[in-house]
Amino acid sequence: MTAADHNAFIVQTIQQSIDLKSQLLQDHALLERINTAGNRCIDTFKAGNRVLLAGNGGSAADAQHIAAEFVCRFNFERPGLPAMALATNYSVITAAGNDYSYENVFAREVEANGNEGDIFIGITTSGNSANILKAIEASQKSGIYTLGLTGAGGAIHETADLCLAVPSRCTPRIQECHILIGHILCEIVENTLFTRR
Repeated sequence: MTAADHNAFIVQTIQQSIDLKSQLLQDHALLERINTAGNRCIDTFKAGNRVLLAGNGGSAADAQHIAAEFVCRFNFERPGLPAMALATNYSVITAAGNDYSYENVFAREVEANGNEGDIFIGITTSGNSANILKAIEASQKSGIYTLGLTGAGGAIHETADLCLAVPSRCTPRIQECHILIGHILCEIVENTLFTRR
């Protein structure tokens, strides 16, 4: 690939990201689901409960990113909110993976750390990550509301209580939209629960 090819590729990739975000903007049903998810997070934090998040690979990083925005701050100083990204303790990951199976890593953490009234946000671009689906099942057994951040397909559409589905099957473009949605949720929560000083 030549330098000129690189330039064309860069433009094409940025345009793909813009086009997909434009699709989100035109999807009024999805916008309403994002609003519903934001309100659900607000109610959860008001009740003294917390948000649990999980994903694999880049989605694991997104889970940590969103949890950090809740715990620390998003746009302004305010008290921390109780949020936790799962599978950040290597001993827990390896113990659960070894003693049970990797499919049960998140489910085991939900059983240990989740409480009725919490929210579990499972992030899977394919919608078929087995450990996310198992965590959704474990969450629902414990009275934990389940929110899926996903792409166009997958079993999570049938299992999560609410799905925020990006209309694409391209993993990097989906992930770019997931972090946008995560930021929107954080900002909705922060602006509703706190006053900027």
